Amino acid sequence: MSHLFEAIDFEENQMYEQIIADIGKQQYSIVEDFFSNEEVDFLRQMLQQRHEEDAFKKAAIGNRVNEVIVKSIRGDLILWMDETNANSTEKLFFNKVNDLIAYLNRTCFLGILNKEFHYAIYPEGTFYKRHIDTFQNDDRRKLSFVCYLNEDGWLPEKGGELVLYFDENGQEVEKVIYPFPGRIVIFESQIIEHEVRPVKTERLSITGWLKTR
Repeated sequence: MSHLFEAIDFEENQMYEQIIADIGKQQYSIVEDFFSNEEVDFLRQMLQQRHEEDAFKKAAIGNRVNEVIVKSIRGDLILWMDETNANSTEKLFFNKVNDLIAYLNRTCFLGILNKEFHYAIYPEGTFYKRHIDTFQNDDRRKLSFVCYLNEDGWLPEKGGELVLYFDENGQEVEKVIYPFPGRIVIFESQIIEHEVRPVKTERLSITGWLKTR
């Protein structure tokens, strides 16, 4: 049987291995430069173009089956991405994500079969209060994925931090993550509570979920 596995071409990816190790150890992973500076620029331009076309809408609470817009909980604008009709820039994004998914399924047997992503704009003064990324009527989200598309020079005082909450020995611990361009954050959707703190300068990202059946 072993010769069958040897016949399958497999090349270890150090970045993906680090993601796997991080999630196994601490339930989240932060990766710098998952996308190159040029790729981030292309994706940011695509987001801005879609926004100029007035395609975004107010984000809602809940999944697509049961959505309610509550401004006191979240204030971002979103546009769902459609992989089947993706342009060349968006295909670049999906190709990289699909490569990661294939690696995770092959090495960790996660059973990721679906995904969903949207562009997100947080205008000045908006936020997303503490929550968890699963729903009572849908628990298929396995891993949450955030890719930051802000321009170079993003400073901590601009706000918009992602905060992950953990329990360590009965004490609540916060992990504060700044939305620097090119950075991605991956974390366990069904476990980690998190929030986006108030934004003082418009904040851009792509957010999504890797889902089981």
